Amino acid sequence: LAVASASCSRSGALVAVARTAQCVAMAYRGPAYGLSAQIASKIASKRDPELESQILDWIEEVLECRLPQAPYEEVLRDGVVLCKLMNALNPGCIPKINTTGGQFKKMENIVMFQNAAKEWGVPDLDVFQTVDLWERRNIPQVSQCILALGRACYLHPEYEGPCLGPKPAEENKRNFTEEQLRAGEGIINLQYGTNKGANASGINFGNTRHM
Repeated sequence: LAVASASCSRSGALVAVARTAQCVAMAYRGPAYGLSAQIASKIASKRDPELESQILDWIEEVLECRLPQAPYEEVLRDGVVLCKLMNALNPGCIPKINTTGGQFKKMENIVMFQNAAKEWGVPDLDVFQTVDLWERRNIPQVSQCILALGRACYLHPEYEGPCLGPKPAEENKRNFTEEQLRAGEGIINLQYGTNKGANASGINFGNTRHM
């Protein structure tokens, strides 16, 4: 109940700061016009505050610490939390996290997270681009990547911590012997029917009738 209450509280806070976060993002990039504005608006509309809240709750559970009370993208933007998350999942995968320095050091954190996430099992298509987070161009893709990361945890039996999202479907491979394959081919042929022994001897349509 306490976890659910915390999640609801965080979700409400995320909704409340969404407008502020968008204004801050525009301050970094400048206003968008025309098609660019339409694309940015469409991407922003895909944001899921509930999913973002679940992601932050999961990260807190994995790291066993509270995250800063700040907009979702601001918590993740410098890559420090993401790198700590990866080290919690796969200890030592990121030897050095840049906790100080300018934007290039922070973007380096994001790149290190991306590489570590791929090694953990996140498909390339799910990994966001650095600018998606740093410039806030596609925050939904950032969420998609972290969700894929949480689901990949199911594939690591050595990992005993919490996972995120539904368990990936397991591939059900079946190995058949050659004898079974040949038997299957015979069944398929019978299903299609056969014309063995058929001929035109009984067909007289169109022939001249002899008296």
